[in-house]
Amino acid sequence: MTKNWPQNPKIYEINTWVWLTSLSNKYNKKITLATVPKRELAALAELGIDAIWLMGIWHRGPATRASALNYIHEYRGALSDIQKKDVVGSAYAIHDYVVDPGLGGRDGLAKLRAKLQQLNLRLILDFVPNHVATDHAWLVERPDYFIQGTAELLEADPGNFFAVETPYGSREIIAHGRDPYFPGWIDTSQLNAFSPGYREATITTLKDMAEQCDGVRCDMAMLMMNEIFSGTWGWLGYSAPKEDFWPYVIPKVLRKYPDFLFIAETYWGMDYALHLEGFDYTYDKTLYDRLVTSDVRGIYAHLAANIEFLKKNVRFIENHDEPRAASEFGVERSRPAATMVCTLPGATLLHQGQFTGRRIKLPVQISRQPDESEDMELNAFYEVLVKESTTAIYRTGQWGMFQCSPVGNNGGGGFEHVVAYGWCLGDDYRLIVLNLSGESVSAMIEMDYWQEILSPHRWQATDVLNGVSINFNGDEVGELGLPIEMEGYDAFIFRLVPVGTAAKRKQRKRQTA
Repeated sequence: MTKNWPQNPKIYEINTWVWLTSLSNKYNKKITLATVPKRELAALAELGIDAIWLMGIWHRGPATRASALNYIHEYRGALSDIQKKDVVGSAYAIHDYVVDPGLGGRDGLAKLRAKLQQLNLRLILDFVPNHVATDHAWLVERPDYFIQGTAELLEADPGNFFAVETPYGSREIIAHGRDPYFPGWIDTSQLNAFSPGYREATITTLKDMAEQCDGVRCDMAMLMMNEIFSGTWGWLGYSAPKEDFWPYVIPKVLRKYPDFLFIAETYWGMDYALHLEGFDYTYDKTLYDRLVTSDVRGIYAHLAANIEFLKKNVRFIENHDEPRAASEFGVERSRPAATMVCTLPGATLLHQGQFTGRRIKLPVQISRQPDESEDMELNAFYEVLVKESTTAIYRTGQWGMFQCSPVGNNGGGGFEHVVAYGWCLGDDYRLIVLNLSGESVSAMIEMDYWQEILSPHRWQATDVLNGVSINFNGDEVGELGLPIEMEGYDAFIFRLVPVGTAAKRKQRKRQTA
């Protein structure tokens, strides 16, 4: 990357309201953004986390909360003893882009950011380009920023349109925010991606955010593209301007804030198109879906893409939109999946509660989480994995896939469940081997393009995650492959060292001393 960001960064998503509530309970006093103990942040920095994404810091407003209260019964599955005070409204129905006073306000965020900067941690916040809350000031001040309907549409389709009474005695009919595959979100108002005024307001909003943070995660970014927006709203007569939304907006923000990072939440295979439109990273939902189904052939096909494309993906096995990894994958199956997303080129998104195996997916409308037992063994695994995956080899090394084949001539052994790839940087080497099945397997790792690296040494390969060690002849492995046996859901990160090299180095150091 040309921006002043680490390559292949590790991003940690925090549900801000829930986090501050939990910290307040932990320290037995009210904790706001301004008073978060520095040791809570230092623990993440020590792991090698590069950036904190504070999800849901913007002011949600009375209409957003009132709408959420109508659905309090739906939140009981996540929080059985929920009370009205626990409902703060959707983090994605924003009243205005002001840090919520209940969280500590703009000054509180500035104090937190100063602590993050001392720890070399960057800050990412949300931007929701597609919609705002149903009581946003723009609805009265600038209705031209929105998709507008008619009284006839409101009567025929009240789930997708609503009326706004203005102080001037007029009545505006506004669409609820939506994507083309679902009904409108009733707590939102649909912004108009084609509106010149709204485009300028977006630039102003993002520049103000760039004064407060280091990057934004843009919610459902593909919805603003001319092609998709026309497909959703063109039937109302809205015509697309010549220039697309993001190529118009992003360069104007970067002109003043050149290191500001843009991350797109995106689906429907729009990743590459959004890279071209200016995004630094886009969600890798394809890899997530293939990990969920253990589709090894599909994973290999996906990772055969151009390396520059792969570097611009954000990989994850959970976030606030997806089920918890410990629930969706199960703890054991989550280990090779987590190892993969942490050790591929590109950014990694890790989620608060993922390390300790939380299973309950929280609605984004609530401010408190239930008690859940902590899986300290899983937490220890993540501590080792994250620290390992932020070392230099994964930042600036060379990456490549290895094919797998059967051991011997019988064609079996379960090799088709194994994914293997490697990293090299100078004389530092890693071999990652993952069994995505619950069965014991054997596989031959074909390392032919490393043949010059491996020959003529003997090598010791020690697993960073659990200390398993194997030795092999470099000439044989380079020519024939590395046979390996794995238990169900094994994940190996082998550090390769030529046998005898370490001892010779120590001897030279002693002689020099």
